[in-house]
Amino acid sequence: MHFVTGGAYNGKSKWVKTFYGLTEDHCWRSAYDQMKIPLNVSRFYGDVVVLEGVEHWIKGLTADSGHEECRAIWQSLLGIWRSWESEQHERTVVIIGADITKGIVPMEKEEREWRDLTGWAYQDLAALADRVDVIWYGLNQQLK
Repeated sequence: MHFVTGGAYNGKSKWVKTFYGLTEDHCWRSAYDQMKIPLNVSRFYGDVVVLEGVEHWIKGLTADSGHEECRAIWQSLLGIWRSWESEQHERTVVIIGADITKGIVPMEKEEREWRDLTGWAYQDLAALADRVDVIWYGLNQQLK
């Protein structure tokens, strides 16, 4: 599993495409395109699956559940994706999430809760991932 994060519009998607040499024929699921959280891994194809915009999927979880339940759901999703990846050695799940945890703390309770949960979810993801990269201005820094 590979976690890629960084600021919004800092080139995360482009970097992932270049790093993995991705062409048009690959499995890319994006919350930015209003796609739902991919639960059915049988629809994944290819050796590299990219899940983009996870911060939006996390926000969707906060609408219906409390922090503890959201974290449990998130950890379950990570397990599902990790299990698919581990079925074949050449498989990699790349998870892209914008860093929303910096800057001014939002005044709205819901926005603060989303920010907190996203930070915890990213910690869970970073702990599980084999590789973690931060992308700023199109340049990567490998953290793990």
